[in-house]
Amino acid sequence: MNVLMLCTGNSCRSILAEATFNHLAPVGWQAMSAGSQPAGYVHPRSLTLLSREGISVAGLHSKSWDNLPMTPDIVITVCSSAAGETCPAYLGPVLRTHWGVEDPAKATGTDAEIDAVFEEAYRILRTRIEAFFALPLETLKHDKAALKAELDRIGTLLA
Repeated sequence: MNVLMLCTGNSCRSILAEATFNHLAPVGWQAMSAGSQPAGYVHPRSLTLLSREGISVAGLHSKSWDNLPMTPDIVITVCSSAAGETCPAYLGPVLRTHWGVEDPAKATGTDAEIDAVFEEAYRILRTRIEAFFALPLETLKHDKAALKAELDRIGTLLA
């Protein structure tokens, strides 16, 4: 199953989610990420955080949803509509859910304060991804309504 982690810029949240998902994924599951308006770079703090967590950053790059290598089965938007951010709407016959996370790229303050915002975004995403992989996925793959309900529930979990 292919999962698309989608946000606007594809420099922080969706990159963190893609790398973490693939790090934890069982055989047969793969994530990719993209943005509706890609920033064109991966935020250095995202790369530093992933490396510190022991997660590979090889091949991570900011990319457009116009150039996906494969069609996703599930699309998870990770933008924060609560902050007035417009989440892109992926069109196509896929299962969609929303796991909103505040954009760490917009964090201000000291280096330690900014790092803490990146860490919080990562922890929320990791908690949700771990909850996803704790589901009975082999059963849920065949019950789209139940899978959608579980994905929506997971989107409310915090770190």
